[in-house]
Amino acid sequence: MKLRSPLPAEPPPGPTRPEFWKSPLRGPWLSSFLGSLLLPFILICATTGFLSQLAYGDNSFLPEGGLGFSIYPFDWPAGWPLLYALTQGLHVTSGVIAIPLLFAKLWSVMPKLFEWPPVRSLSHLLERLSLALLVGGALFVFFTGLMNIQLFYPWSFSFLVAHYYAAFVFLAALTLHVALKYSTVRRSFREQGVLRPLKYGLKQTVPEPYREDSTTALEPAMPTVSRRMMLGTIGATSAGLGLMMFGQTTFGDTFRRFALLAPRGRVYGDGPNDFQVNKTAEAVNVTPDMTGDSWRLQLKGEKTGSFSREQLLAMPQYTYDLPIACVEGWSTTQTWTGVRLRDLAALAGVPAASSVLVKSLQEAGSFREAALSDTQLDDDKSLLALRVNGVDISMDHGFPARIIVPALPGVLNTKWVSSMEFKAA
Repeated sequence: MKLRSPLPAEPPPGPTRPEFWKSPLRGPWLSSFLGSLLLPFILICATTGFLSQLAYGDNSFLPEGGLGFSIYPFDWPAGWPLLYALTQGLHVTSGVIAIPLLFAKLWSVMPKLFEWPPVRSLSHLLERLSLALLVGGALFVFFTGLMNIQLFYPWSFSFLVAHYYAAFVFLAALTLHVALKYSTVRRSFREQGVLRPLKYGLKQTVPEPYREDSTTALEPAMPTVSRRMMLGTIGATSAGLGLMMFGQTTFGDTFRRFALLAPRGRVYGDGPNDFQVNKTAEAVNVTPDMTGDSWRLQLKGEKTGSFSREQLLAMPQYTYDLPIACVEGWSTTQTWTGVRLRDLAALAGVPAASSVLVKSLQEAGSFREAALSDTQLDDDKSLLALRVNGVDISMDHGFPARIIVPALPGVLNTKWVSSMEFKAA
């Protein structure tokens, strides 16, 4: 259905006129090929992002009261130590790999953003709306995600909430856009072949056949680079960025020297406590006076108890190699020693506890307390850690005691633990 427009039929000078765009590389095939490369990385990034939300506690960032039901068909599993390191490493790495592809895709469809008239029909209106939401959502999600990786927050809103909701907007717009453009992709690949244009060097590079309403240039200039060279450069950039991100994970220690964008640096020293620190004691105002000889762990449940660090060290100790994995994508595996959480639950008189609320000496700021589920409590490797790599944990790593639970996001592994309240089923 055509829509009447109050705007003049003749486009104003500038990018609204087809002859403004000169690149001989643009066209339906290039946009289709870039979109096909980009889509798998977006799907990996989105899937692992929603898995991260589940690991954080399902509906924790939904409106108060949640949805009244779980949006996930399963719980975040315990007992797989590297699970969160893997999923969040994939999330960040795939997202950063996608950025050069995203900008190339936006460049390839730039003429569509300036079409004249802006709206011609109902279907065209839907396409334009999907494109606006897609571009806006993509830029917001990827920009805020990249800033979060670098621990830079030039805004006043909650990153986790905004990033989470924007992902829904972006993915809804992407779904609509793919549905609207599927026939164009099929036609482009049928006419040009999926890989055939990549065979041609600069001398054989010619514009795609011009079609009205497409991104092909009406009056193309002579090519200065082939499509093969353009896509190869984009691919090499994405691969390089991916290697940088992979190098900051516990799986990529061999490549850590290439992790130029790692927010926690690449060199930490040779000491047993020389590894990444998410937040320092000084940053959250935890002082040595608070963690000294007067510190006591308060246990609450059917029974209550107060335990010094020496008393905790006198209990049965268990040692495991376990990773800390952060939402920014970095992870590190260290050797932790401490008391099993389920042993502490038994001391509190709740041997079959359904949950525990762990509170920190940290008095203000986010994640100063965390709730753990029964499966996390019952895992053999879930510890109240007192030592790391054979020595006492440092202040910045949570002295006098911190939580270490397999596959739990790093910020939920509470540091400077002050109390633990166990609840029965």
